[in-house]
Amino acid sequence: MLFLVAALLLLGVVMGAVAHAPLPVSLVAAAVIGIWLAVFAVRERHGRRRRTTTN
Repeated sequence: MLFLVAALLLLGVVMGAVAHAPLPVSLVAAAVIGIWLAVFAVRERHGRRRRTTTN
C-alpha cells in the first residue's frame, strides 16, 4: 500500500511538471521514455528466451 501511495505521489509531481513545460519538451521527454521502455521490453523478452532454453 505504501508503494502505491509513493507511486501516485510521484505521478502527481511528474504530471505537474509536464503541465508547466512547453509542448515540444513534453513530446521529446515522452519519446525518450517510450524508446527506453521499448528497449527494456525487447531486452526482457530476449533474456527470458535465453533463460528458458538453457534450463
